[in-house]
Amino acid sequence: MAAEVKKEIQLEIAHVLFIDIVGYSKLLINEQSEQMQKLREIVRGTEQFRLAEAEGKLLRLPTGDGGALVFRTSPEAPVLCALEISKELKKHPELRVRMGIHSGPVNEITDLNEQANIAGAGINVAQRVMDCGDSGHILLSKHVADDLEQYRQWQPCLHDLGECEVKHGARVHAFNLYTDGIGNPEVPEKFRQAKEKEQTVPAVSTAAVKPAAPSRAWIVALVIAAAAVAGLYIFSHRSAPTTPPSATAPAPVAIPEKSIAVLPFENLSEEKANAYFADGVQDEILTNLARIADLKVISRTSVMQYKGGNAT
Repeated sequence: MAAEVKKEIQLEIAHVLFIDIVGYSKLLINEQSEQMQKLREIVRGTEQFRLAEAEGKLLRLPTGDGGALVFRTSPEAPVLCALEISKELKKHPELRVRMGIHSGPVNEITDLNEQANIAGAGINVAQRVMDCGDSGHILLSKHVADDLEQYRQWQPCLHDLGECEVKHGARVHAFNLYTDGIGNPEVPEKFRQAKEKEQTVPAVSTAAVKPAAPSRAWIVALVIAAAAVAGLYIFSHRSAPTTPPSATAPAPVAIPEKSIAVLPFENLSEEKANAYFADGVQDEILTNLARIADLKVISRTSVMQYKGGNAT
């Protein structure tokens, strides 16, 4: 039985363009039909669609309020197709469309109607990326953006948006693609909300609260407080000698009154590959503390001897 399943599921890497009509469910029935018909005409009229279909390297997946085009050619194919669609949509302002692009594994399946269909992570991620956009946006997954950044002609068109949370708590890292009046240069609403949420640091409260997953702002605030206390404690004790200095010993170097050290952090998780995250937290704290006037921040090199708690 396992051997039969392996034969049926044949994964391949495809390049997916997911298209969606914004506000489709709010349209009247006849408006839905008219807009879907117009969108089909625009999509089928693009050069990339015609070329891929002629070569037998294009699969189409209807989704009700849009559709997905699965290219088996190159990562550029869905991007070029999206630009063609966006350019043509300028003539139809009533047609509000957003698009998402991702390259990933897909496999052909047979649906309930006994028709050939497409499934897989390539389709799912492309839809999640698209869901982060608003009308007019062409959003790319980080995977696709990394591929395109290797070519000079694409670099000016790619704009990093960071991460966005989608359904079921999943997060996707997306880039906004726009150039010469094609695409939507505005930051999508979901990314604006996420950025505002990250910048909001809640006030520290002594009231009991339910255990919850800490936000990034909470983690940074707690780490800064812990680093400040630990750094001041260590360096204040080092500045005070336990025995009187001898006449021949050099005088101890005075430590500035307003000084702080951020000691190295340890990765206590089971995932040892995440050790870089601990170093990144220390770097971020040092960078932010260095902006405070009249505060001497001890360099990272000076405190590396304390990493692992082995220093004496």
